[in-house]
Amino acid sequence: MRIIRKNLNVTILILSLLLGNLAMAQQSVFSGKVTDSSSGEALPGVSIVVRGTTNGTISNFDGNFTLSVNVGEVIQFSFIGYKTQEIVAQGQQALRVALAVDTEQLDEVVVIGYGSVKKSDATGAVSTVSSKDFNKGAITSPQDLLMGKSAGVVITTAGGAPGSGATIRIRGGSSLNASNDPLIIIDGVPIANDNISGSSNFLAFVNPNDIETFTVLKDASSTAIYGSRASNGVILITTKKGKVGSAMRIAYDGNTSVSSATKFMDVYSGDQIRQIAFDHKDLFGADSFNKLWTENTNWQKEIFRDAISQDHNLSVSGAYKTLPYRISIGYTDQNGIMKNTDMQRMTASVSLDPSFLEGDLIMNINAKGMTTDNNFGDTGGIGISYQNGSYETCNGWQPTF
Repeated sequence: MRIIRKNLNVTILILSLLLGNLAMAQQSVFSGKVTDSSSGEALPGVSIVVRGTTNGTISNFDGNFTLSVNVGEVIQFSFIGYKTQEIVAQGQQALRVALAVDTEQLDEVVVIGYGSVKKSDATGAVSTVSSKDFNKGAITSPQDLLMGKSAGVVITTAGGAPGSGATIRIRGGSSLNASNDPLIIIDGVPIANDNISGSSNFLAFVNPNDIETFTVLKDASSTAIYGSRASNGVILITTKKGKVGSAMRIAYDGNTSVSSATKFMDVYSGDQIRQIAFDHKDLFGADSFNKLWTENTNWQKEIFRDAISQDHNLSVSGAYKTLPYRISIGYTDQNGIMKNTDMQRMTASVSLDPSFLEGDLIMNINAKGMTTDNNFGDTGGIGISYQNGSYETCNGWQPTF
């Protein structure tokens, strides 16, 4: 009995040694490099974990990683803004893992002045209006793209004159004496809200066709990022840019519009006003009546017209190796329905986003230019035309005394 028990202990010891060697034989070194699938650039900080365990590591500055795993285990590669990828370990030691950008996940990330947070975790009131949501039609002023698209943002145009500006209020005004205008930031550069000399719209130098998105920061938390100038809210304008890896693309957009006065004010005709004077000649006197002459002109129709306007935009975008670019030019010829009111505008925009040191250094170069020729006309003539609009219709009217 002792001999059998002794032999059993020896057998168990041998089996334990064999199983231990077998387990050690199944472990292997799993290594490789993680890159971006579109640009091929290395991705540092990628989380690499054996699924269902705490065994893991992260990729280094060059995207390289090394991990001890067992053959057959599933390795998960995850990184913010990229789709998670899983690979079964088979002893690979020179593996290249290319992670694809997760566009759906990026749509739910809000980039603020002090970091990035999920949209659901953002405590401030933020709304974004992208190009697919912009107002359609013959748009010549950037603020017209945003009108009626963001709750709490009220945009009131200064008038129907060509190139006219607008008053923008985010959740109403906050001061009786100071400015209530929001802070406007275009591609990271704050701009003044003062109109340029010779122009009635301080945003006129931005071609609406070049705008990609509007982001509106509505509450006081924006002051923590941009200071006291943001107390009335912030409107972030992002213009279109080229993308790495994209082919050259030439785009043209043009439109022509016709505007006309839909209705004139109903006033007395020339005959009617003279008849009134004749019926009350005891009040006006015969001499005053004779001064009414016999002219019949509808001054409202004399100062208004059918106005034809046109807008043309041409852009070239793409990427040369690691240099994304976008170049655009635009021409706007807008005529007002009031005679002698018009605006001709030429705009040009250049956007370059080169990257250096394998993507670790990125530069943003933006240049915008605009030349405008405005004819403001005499708007006081509208009121005068209403006052004198009664001298109208038939010629040759003769009073009967």
